[in-house]
Amino acid sequence: MTPPQPSPDHDTDRDTDHTAGAGGAHGPAPASRHDPWAAPPPAGDDAGPAAAGRWRGEIAEGLAVAAAVAAVTGVALGLLWLWLAPRVPLVYDGEAVLLSNAEGEEAIGADGTFLLLGLGLGAVAGGVVFLLRRHGGVGVAAGLAAGALGGSLLAFRLGVWLGPGEDIAARAHQAGRGVVFDAPLDLGAHGVLFGLPFAALAVHLLCVAAWGPRDPEPRPAERPHWGG
Repeated sequence: MTPPQPSPDHDTDRDTDHTAGAGGAHGPAPASRHDPWAAPPPAGDDAGPAAAGRWRGEIAEGLAVAAAVAAVTGVALGLLWLWLAPRVPLVYDGEAVLLSNAEGEEAIGADGTFLLLGLGLGAVAGGVVFLLRRHGGVGVAAGLAAGALGGSLLAFRLGVWLGPGEDIAARAHQAGRGVVFDAPLDLGAHGVLFGLPFAALAVHLLCVAAWGPRDPEPRPAERPHWGG
């Protein structure tokens, strides 16, 4: 005699009870854990405009620093150089203009005076910019370097313009034969123009490194959780 076969509805109920019992024994499925190795979420839509605004602020601040440094240091260095630089004496012998003292070092002294004054004023400018812009930044440093270089060029041209005239022949005929007169201010070594920006940038960066704001300490990396 053939035994009775279980109905399909009975098998379905038994599978359902087994699944429910397994879920009850082990509890609900664990929630997904934080993956520290996962890629960070994409930045918001305002990240681009915010970064552009910061860059515009850096550029505007750098331009303001450059203009102020160029104006102040250029005028100060030019006037000090005009006042302190030794003069090169010339004399007209009736045929040509010659050095009054062939062994004099006044021309080298003018270069050295410009260099030393530039280093001193550059150090002061770098310290003052740090005190006024303690937060530092790329814009401030770039503006300081550009402004100091511009100030050095302005000082050179200002000293030449306010100094003795550059028309040596006319001044020699005006002075007369055998009369000593001063040569125009000039720089024999144009490398001294970089003394002002070098000192300004060096002092500023040293001040930022010693007393500038510090970046926050990075948070330690979260270790991944292995296991249930």
